[in-house]
Amino acid sequence: MLTKWLKEVGRGKRGARDLNYEEAKDAAELILGGKATPAQIGAFFIAERIKMETVEELEAFVHVCRAYSHRTTVHKGMDCAGPYDGRKKSFYATFATAFVLGAAGLPVTLHGTGSLPPKWGITLQDILKEMDIEIDSVTRERFIETARETGVLYVSAEEWCPPLRELRSIRVELGMRTVLNTAEKLIDFAGSPYLLFGVYHNTVFERMAKLSEKLGYERSLIVQGVEGSEDLFIERPTRTYSVQNGEAVQQIIDPDAYGLETALPEIEWTAALQKETIEAVLQGGGHLAFANQVLLNAAVRLHLAGKADSVEQGVYMSKALLDEGEPWKLYSRWKNSLQTIKSV
Repeated sequence: MLTKWLKEVGRGKRGARDLNYEEAKDAAELILGGKATPAQIGAFFIAERIKMETVEELEAFVHVCRAYSHRTTVHKGMDCAGPYDGRKKSFYATFATAFVLGAAGLPVTLHGTGSLPPKWGITLQDILKEMDIEIDSVTRERFIETARETGVLYVSAEEWCPPLRELRSIRVELGMRTVLNTAEKLIDFAGSPYLLFGVYHNTVFERMAKLSEKLGYERSLIVQGVEGSEDLFIERPTRTYSVQNGEAVQQIIDPDAYGLETALPEIEWTAALQKETIEAVLQGGGHLAFANQVLLNAAVRLHLAGKADSVEQGVYMSKALLDEGEPWKLYSRWKNSLQTIKSV
């Protein structure tokens, strides 16, 4: 029964204790396996939120989420793990960047769900709908085949990990962040050796660095990015942690160092405007700030994965690809594949 563990984590500020890995794994199994009541699950989530999850607890929840998920070996590349609660005030640079990386020969996995608390922002799925891609109609096999053809995989997380769908109503009722907000981003649906992980607060850098190491990624970049996402800022420096071979190094990535720093326009974002801006950038146009943001993010990711010897080289590579129109061609193929072939 989940109440056994709830009594441990929910004893209040002084009495609560952290669960070890095996205890947390049992709690995660009870929650994701449908063996606990909604009241118990909600109470556990709140207690963990107050206590703050440890690396061991997060690791346990990630492993159980993975056990309940469909995972594929379609490609080995970079997993871009941004918040599933979406964006309200910023450009989805990671989406456009995925096609620059794909054109450079670096496979990418993107994943998400319909909007969630606490932010309730625009999600990747909202943007896909604007592209006339009906998420619920495209089969998992079609997403995989499209990834095989283009190097860009999109995962509808609640389809690939059904317990997330079952737990949605509890998360919506709570209206706050839970342990799942972290765990779902680390399911690693394609077994990626490289991880790009967005965080809101620099206080979690060390914890997330340890977690990414425990989960076996070859290289990770933990980014205190735009709205807690994996996207680097273009109007100011971004604080990051680079993790490799058990060593975590803090890095400040300054767009001005690469001649890319640009002031952002004030925009009221909608899913339709996100799509329009993504397509403009991929065609070599759009506002300079968003074009430069894609260049910077692509360059840093190419360097992280060893596709570029330096961020500077990554910028040149990405600009050349955009000038040649390769990311736009790849995006068009990807979109057309998912628009035209749907499940019956």
